[in-house]
Amino acid sequence: MTPSRLAKFHTTLGRRQLDLTIITDQVNKGQNIAALLRTCDAVGIHRAHVVTPQEGYRDYGGTARGSQQWVEVCQHQGIATALATAKQQGMQVVAAHFSDRAVDFRQLDYTQPTALVMGAEMEGVSPAVVQAADHHVVIPMLGMVHSFNVSVAAAVILLEAQRQRQQVGMYEQPQLLGRDYRDTLFRWCHPAIADYCQRYGWQYPPMDERGEVPELSAWYAQARAGKAVSRDFT
Repeated sequence: MTPSRLAKFHTTLGRRQLDLTIITDQVNKGQNIAALLRTCDAVGIHRAHVVTPQEGYRDYGGTARGSQQWVEVCQHQGIATALATAKQQGMQVVAAHFSDRAVDFRQLDYTQPTALVMGAEMEGVSPAVVQAADHHVVIPMLGMVHSFNVSVAAAVILLEAQRQRQQVGMYEQPQLLGRDYRDTLFRWCHPAIADYCQRYGWQYPPMDERGEVPELSAWYAQARAGKAVSRDFT
């Protein structure tokens, strides 16, 4: 772990937005999921919510794996649980959806806790989202096509959210703190060890200020001997 890379991790985590997220509603193309997660990382979203499509994903695991290293992905079997999670956290639910009450996406206040819901191409968001959403937004189109690709549309809207939040200094006020911060930093610094711990339900080993794990061999020996401290990662 180089000092510059560790510093980059600290800077990035200090800007993570816990009250800004995205919910995918039946988006099933792996390349779109991956692009959405890259956009989430770019605008500082810490956690994304992905609803498992009824027909499953197309190449999701291999395509999006790299993006998942930086953005925590919460899987949901149905849209209801994803929406409930956002509502419980006091987020306004914003659906990208053409309707009579839809407004230009730039008219909303994204400095408020916000969950942006993006539906599958062609079909859009589900009826449950249409009903539950606090706002419907559209991106004005001046050409012959009616809409952007789902990942492009999300990027356009989320960049507006980033612009608004930067203007009021929200990226300078750390939201990710305490254990969540430390655990995320560890996963970024040592993804293989973190996967190992999660597989067996063990706590992450201590990490020093340089981002290194002291006496790693001794820790592995303790883990193999069943002496590592257990922990629930769910």
